[in-house]
Amino acid sequence: MQDTRPLLLETDFPPIQRQQLQTLQVNLGYLCNLSCTHCHVDAGPTRTELMDRATIDTVLEYLSVKGIGTIDLTGGSPEMNPDFRYLVERAADMGVLVMDRCNPTILVEPGYEYLPAFFAEHQVMVVASMPCYSEQNVDKQRGKGVYRDSVEGLQKLNAVGYGQSDSDLTLNLVYNPDEPILPPSQEGLQEDYKRELLADHGIVFNDLYALANMPISRFGARLLAKDTYHDYMTLLRDSFSDENLETVMCRSLISVDYQGYVYDCDFNQMLELPLLVSDKPKTHLQALLNTDLEGLPITIGEHCYGCTAGQGSSCGGALN
Repeated sequence: MQDTRPLLLETDFPPIQRQQLQTLQVNLGYLCNLSCTHCHVDAGPTRTELMDRATIDTVLEYLSVKGIGTIDLTGGSPEMNPDFRYLVERAADMGVLVMDRCNPTILVEPGYEYLPAFFAEHQVMVVASMPCYSEQNVDKQRGKGVYRDSVEGLQKLNAVGYGQSDSDLTLNLVYNPDEPILPPSQEGLQEDYKRELLADHGIVFNDLYALANMPISRFGARLLAKDTYHDYMTLLRDSFSDENLETVMCRSLISVDYQGYVYDCDFNQMLELPLLVSDKPKTHLQALLNTDLEGLPITIGEHCYGCTAGQGSSCGGALN
């Protein structure tokens, strides 16, 4: 697979610094029941990298020591980590808001049927990937039958109260294009999603996050293979919005890989661009228990233009 990393290291992206840390984003491993064409972590069913119990305990210790309000669980499919329930239960008991970046097909996989009720019991905020409301587009991007299973998974979440108007259980969906283009207006797209999913499947949800694809990993390799990398980077650079710099996710979030090493965001994690704390090649979360990160510089690269182009893109969707 061709690698865009050497093309992303030199950049004129504006320098940015950390603000107060609010969210700990934790990658529980690269194991997933799908192998999506856009996946920036190269996750799939054959990956074996998983966070172990000792590292999860360090994550819990960090949450407690730092008083962080939100833990954002990612993968792969984070639910496939054998200690997923252990982490969620203990974080929730601490009063931490748990966000699960859920591929909704996992909810219909054998052995994972417990998840909707488990999520509801622990007030987990579910952020479910649903790259389109069209079956043809979803199956093209994620594989045959994925749309059908995604719909069934979302219906199971609705059945326990997620997304319902009289419930405090939050279900947000995530859209991202499968082509080298910027997402359309998040507000307008959300209206389309809500109308179509309700009409076709009776599905309701709270908000839609529209994300731009980063020119890294599988998506980056596709750009290079199709000779569209430079065109896409030109689009991102030409669409740069200075106002998005104030709200990019890396200012208030750090990303932890499955081994416990720390990065400014999960894109930097995949590019092996570590958080700049010392002159060490990379820093473990355990070493940061007594460190204040506010004011430190954020490691940047050309891919950062993906977060600041147009309406902006972050793990929470559009920035403006």
